Amino acid sequence: MDHPIPDADQQVFHEHRRLLFSVAYRLLGTAADAEDAVQEAWIKWSGADRSQVADPRAYLTRIVSNEALARLRSARYRREAYVGPWLPEPVLTSGDTAEKVAEADSVSIAMLVVLETLSPLERAVFVLREVFGFGHAEIAEAVERSEAAVRQAAHRARGHVRARRPRFTADRARRREVTERFLSAASGGDVNALMELLSPDVTLWTDGGGRVRQALRPVVGASTVAAWFAAIGTVTYQGVEPADMDAELVEVNGGPDILFTGPDRVIATVTLDLDARGRITAVHNVANPDKLRAVSGGTARDLGTG
Repeated sequence: MDHPIPDADQQVFHEHRRLLFSVAYRLLGTAADAEDAVQEAWIKWSGADRSQVADPRAYLTRIVSNEALARLRSARYRREAYVGPWLPEPVLTSGDTAEKVAEADSVSIAMLVVLETLSPLERAVFVLREVFGFGHAEIAEAVERSEAAVRQAAHRARGHVRARRPRFTADRARRREVTERFLSAASGGDVNALMELLSPDVTLWTDGGGRVRQALRPVVGASTVAAWFAAIGTVTYQGVEPADMDAELVEVNGGPDILFTGPDRVIATVTLDLDARGRITAVHNVANPDKLRAVSGGTARDLGTG
């Protein structure tokens, strides 16, 4: 017979739930998998001898990290068979995250794309160390590796991230200004205005997951990307006529994002990366309906690291 978990222990878990989701989301890149990992952590917490737990934060982080690692390893196989580019699942965020530049950067679409290039162990070590500030010994216990192995993984991960992450992070006001101008130019079909905003070697990544029609390979070059977005106001997109499509700026993953909606559903999100001159170097377009659930509900999350 199951024994009900005391209110005090439920409260302890509730106090750490946001942290656990923040860890799991950065490890997995999808809100749905992160929620499942947190739920597994709750089940294991409920069944544990909690009187022996000296540090609930470290204990729960260890559980959710191990669960996320297991899911990440299996997700690697799923993603190898994914149709077209795989992009992280966008999440509506609150202003609290955006006001903290380091936190917002650590959960940005651009950073999550970089984290995808790491091995599961490297990703877990990097997130726990660089984002959440856990010590090497704590991480070693969390991921069930030696401290020496964790230090080596941390060193490799830092090098990979440093080499691949965007070299410049525009301030929030500049990103919003460029995103607004991009939306205005795309809505008006103004190719010239789009060309002024785009870097010559801009790359567009579109994630339809085989569910909706999208480019199966990256689209490269300002003229091609400009033509792609200039057509938004003139062609039917995913069965939605231009007159029935709305676009608005929302906060996604700690920064400004364009949310495209039809009469009854979210159609896509578009996130821009900028260079030091404020030109757009990359566009991440998520249109897979399975990945739009976290932005469809209208509920913002606090993905802070505290």
